[in-house]
Amino acid sequence: MKKVILSLLVIGFTMTSCGTKKKIAALEAKNKETQDLLNSATIKLNNCLTEKKAFADQIEYLKKNNTDLINSSKELTVLTSKGATNLEKSLESLKEKDLKINRLQDALTKKDSVTLALVTSLKREVGINDPDIKINVEKGVVFISIADNLLFKSGSYEVSSGAKDVLAKVAKVINSKPDFECMVEGHTDNVPFKSSVLLDNWDLSVKRSTSIVRVLQNDLGVDPKQLIPAGRSFYVPLVDNDSPANRQKNRRTKIIILPKIDQFYDMIEKEMKNLSKE
Repeated sequence: MKKVILSLLVIGFTMTSCGTKKKIAALEAKNKETQDLLNSATIKLNNCLTEKKAFADQIEYLKKNNTDLINSSKELTVLTSKGATNLEKSLESLKEKDLKINRLQDALTKKDSVTLALVTSLKREVGINDPDIKINVEKGVVFISIADNLLFKSGSYEVSSGAKDVLAKVAKVINSKPDFECMVEGHTDNVPFKSSVLLDNWDLSVKRSTSIVRVLQNDLGVDPKQLIPAGRSFYVPLVDNDSPANRQKNRRTKIIILPKIDQFYDMIEKEMKNLSKE
């Protein structure tokens, strides 16, 4: 009887032990499945958090970009307004410059006519028509250039007797413009000159100038207050002093009529009216 009971107990224990192992194995399998699900969920959660941060950063960037665009739009509006104003001012400035350019072009177009009018007036007034006497107008100043051979003998500063006829015509011009000043400039060639009285070409050019001034004053009645003697030696040649013919051109006396600017334009206006009548 005891053997039978003991056998039953062993059988019962064995059956119980087998059932427990199955349950443990099932539980372990369930635990592994749960752990796998947890790991998968954790990975998905981390991915979602990363994407959330990326979306948040993108939203912040878009907000900032939108704000910058709004500010830029406002600044662009201001700049556009300023640009329009500046453009308008620039156009006005260009119009003024165009007007000034047109006036300058008109003045340049008339320049030759004005110069011709003045030269014609002076030649008509004094009756000068000699190739050795040149009359030009430059920058509001009248230049009368007289060749050396009409005024002096070679190497001399004494005015020749025949020169007074030429100087009388020049005196007529000066006397007709009592408010003008007259500068008499002596010019020589570059051949060195020296005499018992004169030291060099400077002395010769100045002495010739003062000799002409004395003739204009003493013999031809020009007011001495209008006269200015000056000498330039050989330092302002017309051409190179490389031949006898060129040196002769450089030996000259230049008489410069110096009007005030308003007198100069009065003279121009008078002569232009004379030309319009012809």
